[in-house]
Amino acid sequence: MNNTLEKLFQSLEHQRRELLHSLHNVAPQKLNRCENDKWSVNQILAHLIAAERLSVSYLKKKIQGIETASDTGFVEELKMLVLKISQRLPLKFKAPKVVVENTTTETDFEKLQEEWTTVRLELKLVLERVEDRHIKRKIYRHVRAGMLNVQHALQFLKEHVGHHTPQITNQLKQN
Repeated sequence: MNNTLEKLFQSLEHQRRELLHSLHNVAPQKLNRCENDKWSVNQILAHLIAAERLSVSYLKKKIQGIETASDTGFVEELKMLVLKISQRLPLKFKAPKVVVENTTTETDFEKLQEEWTTVRLELKLVLERVEDRHIKRKIYRHVRAGMLNVQHALQFLKEHVGHHTPQITNQLKQN
């Protein structure tokens, strides 16, 4: 795997493991509690998994035509900066319809953990197929930012988890 992608992947994986570890001993009823029309912790996890699964699926599809894809440039870097800022602000965004439609209703923490591990292994396999000369190719489509490269995909996935982590923390603090 490309060295840059490896570092981004390891950082993303560390973040996932830390989050799951922090939830490991939380009672199932607390992980599944919904109040005031807010997602439960497990619903947030299912959302994160769905977004990542869809991203991996798209990357798998687009990597087949990576030779003909164009490289990202200044415009995409700017879009990524705006995307990062949006994820770091305490703003609420409506989840994209495609993500909502593909989010499981699973409520068992162990099963969600297994599912995320499977999706993450698929992501790693995809990343191993990206040659050094192709890491700037436009093969990732973000629903709002448009076409980006695989590095941007990993950065977004990390920002996305970071965006939802305070929600999880707040859910667990309630009662």
